[in-house]
Amino acid sequence: MKAHTKETQASITPQSAIEQLKEGNRRFQERHMADRNLIEQMQDTSKGQFPFATILSCIDSRVSSELIFDQGIGDIFSVRIAGNFVNQDILGSMEFACKLAGTKLVMVLGHTACGAVKGACDHARLGNLTALINKIEPAVEAVTEPVDESLRNSGNIDFVNAVAKKNVEMTMDRIRKESPVLDEMEQAGEIAIVGGMYNISTGEVIFY
Repeated sequence: MKAHTKETQASITPQSAIEQLKEGNRRFQERHMADRNLIEQMQDTSKGQFPFATILSCIDSRVSSELIFDQGIGDIFSVRIAGNFVNQDILGSMEFACKLAGTKLVMVLGHTACGAVKGACDHARLGNLTALINKIEPAVEAVTEPVDESLRNSGNIDFVNAVAKKNVEMTMDRIRKESPVLDEMEQAGEIAIVGGMYNISTGEVIFY
């Protein structure tokens, strides 16, 4: 499988970009990964890159976007930070990826049993991690069930996963609100902004 070129990137629509990721995730789950020569792709992209998607995901070692979507060198821009939230620098990176480098999709990818989300559920405090946790805690407050405080912590995996999903949804909202560039591109149909949740036990990505 060859690396993307300017021509192949231009032929991709936001919807077909989503389909490519879905198909790649199915290949990953079924252990039928595409046959790629990564060294050849490295050489093909040495003078230019034409990714079709930008994926914001967690730093979790089990959640590599290139692997779980079965993509090669030059296929995606991968942004990784614990808790997959956005800040000004990440938004700037996304604007570069879409407006200047031509990607057709922005995806916010959360995952089950997320350690950063667990920390937010427990209101953890530790050095610089405290500031990171603070950015995820609004998602904790936005999940209203269960009401019982004894169940609103990392020991309740259903609560953790509900917060992780809410965090993805709130991050998508922040992208649209805080980046007029990306919001205008989405309104014009030039890109799509989507969310997803990766199940670390099954390998499946649920899109929403």
